[in-house]
Amino acid sequence: MRVVVAEDLYLLRDGMVRLIEAYGHQVVATATTGPETLEALLTSRPDVAVIDVRMPPTQSDEGLRAALAARARLPGLPVLILSQYVEQLYARELLADGTGAIGYLLKESVFDADQFIDALERVAAGGTAMDPAVIAKLLSSGSSHRRLDHLTEREHAVLGLMAEGLSNQAIARRLFLSDSAISKYTTSLFGKLSLTDDDNSNRRVLAVLAYLNESG
Repeated sequence: MRVVVAEDLYLLRDGMVRLIEAYGHQVVATATTGPETLEALLTSRPDVAVIDVRMPPTQSDEGLRAALAARARLPGLPVLILSQYVEQLYARELLADGTGAIGYLLKESVFDADQFIDALERVAAGGTAMDPAVIAKLLSSGSSHRRLDHLTEREHAVLGLMAEGLSNQAIARRLFLSDSAISKYTTSLFGKLSLTDDDNSNRRVLAVLAYLNESG
């Protein structure tokens, strides 16, 4: 994969570059500010980008804004966002166009090499990769779930793992169920969420977006 890495902290940026290249991928550009990030994304058109939310010049949400601006110009551009804290708004904004190829990890996840690279590859392939800590916060929010209220406890668990970016096979292993059982649960929850799109991958993204919108 051709990768852009946008992170203003030298040690973390250099570490990610070394890690990505150690797994056989190519880092084609790096950036340390929001404007540099947008330019790198539009110029390099990578297979996937790793972008810190908070970057110079104001250390607010320049990285996120650069990612959103790039995806507006290059629809479906795969982006894996890194954040110091759980901010479900970031995940919602990124998923809002319904095209997928989006990930949102806490920075501490980078220190788990296999988890980080797995998330990067899933996003590059058009899937989603949400940090389990984000999902845990949503589950513990205690707010009303509207359409999610109609899901069974098992369907809710399946949707939470789907939000992390796991495939049906991976969800089956996590819940100690058969692949066919997970397929039935996903079909059921798609129906309850009124997601009738024939593209199964797109329905998964829309389901995750519904989950993020209504769980927090």
